[in-house]
Amino acid sequence: MTVDSSAARKPRRSAAGKAGTTGTKRTTRTTRKSTEPELVQLLTPEGERVKNAEYDGYVDGITPDELRGLYRDMVLTRRFDAEATALQRQGELGLWASLLGQEAAQIGSGRALRDDDYVFPTYREHGVAWCRGVDPTNLLGMFRGVNNGGWDPNGNNFHLYTIVIGSQTLHATGYAMGVAKDGADSAVIAYFGDGASSQGDVAESFTFSAVYNAPVVFFCQNNQWAISEPTEKQSRVPLYQRAQGFGFPGVRVDGNDVLACLAVTKWALERARNGEGPTLVEAYTYRMGAHTTSDDPSRYRGDEERLAWEAKDPILRLRRFLEASNHADEGFFAELETESEALGRRVREAVRAMPDPDHFAIFENVYADGHALVDEERAQFAAYQASFADAEGGH
Repeated sequence: MTVDSSAARKPRRSAAGKAGTTGTKRTTRTTRKSTEPELVQLLTPEGERVKNAEYDGYVDGITPDELRGLYRDMVLTRRFDAEATALQRQGELGLWASLLGQEAAQIGSGRALRDDDYVFPTYREHGVAWCRGVDPTNLLGMFRGVNNGGWDPNGNNFHLYTIVIGSQTLHATGYAMGVAKDGADSAVIAYFGDGASSQGDVAESFTFSAVYNAPVVFFCQNNQWAISEPTEKQSRVPLYQRAQGFGFPGVRVDGNDVLACLAVTKWALERARNGEGPTLVEAYTYRMGAHTTSDDPSRYRGDEERLAWEAKDPILRLRRFLEASNHADEGFFAELETESEALGRRVREAVRAMPDPDHFAIFENVYADGHALVDEERAQFAAYQASFADAEGGH
């Protein structure tokens, strides 16, 4: 990057003014005894607009068309996600990580980004990918096992999915440090989950970004469960408060409120572009489904918790607001339903047109000159695959 900007070299302001600043609403988890700290909320679960002096300015100018656009983004992202889950169940994908329930966190933050900002995702940011213009079908090749990503990261400033937990925060920090040295006024955002916040890589990225005043936003989607491990088993304090120990601000936002996620992310990106350094955003949300399609959440959490969060559904929340404000009619919702079904058909057709994965590719290029143990593993796997053909022949 070569754009000159003195803003990229401004000294970092004290974090004291924003660290832990979270707005005016207080919530209590329905299924947990502890009272949760305040969080930024602009839309209640009933779809009522809540005023917030600190963050209203970031969304006050939003138009009805833009509001409908946010709703469309969330609906189509959920439809794509549901289709991918079904395709995995049908044997078309090896695995799928659903974002069900996290649409507002992803769409709100994704639409806050500029084209020249750069995104480092995990493996669940399907909504952010949608916002960055990545074709949904390109997300599925890796989960089918036919490619390592399927898109050019620099084409959309959206990096390939990262399976290793937490490592992308270091990649984002290094990239952001480079952005600052280039003098550009763009920003970087790194997505990760509450489970990844326990990784050493994340702590290291916090240290480097603070010391070098990197223009990066750490966006943590706290969906309450790191696979089967609840958040309270990972941290004695709310996750956003961890930023204080590293010298930069943290804020907790209602992750099921697309307007609040949009506003808070815009504020954090603005700080980064103004040379004020990193910010930690904790989007307090809920994973409505399984961690991945290989997980069974009924083994570690009760239905009452899921039902309590269904009442806070991000899509229903915005629909209530659109209807109450007369910003959308039944014609809009009907057209969107038709578009949603068309997207589902397109995704099904695209996946079924993909080649079958090469089952033995995993054994290639492990060692430059081969290895006896890998040869043994390949032979064992070949025998395992052959057993299915033998069983079919027996019938």
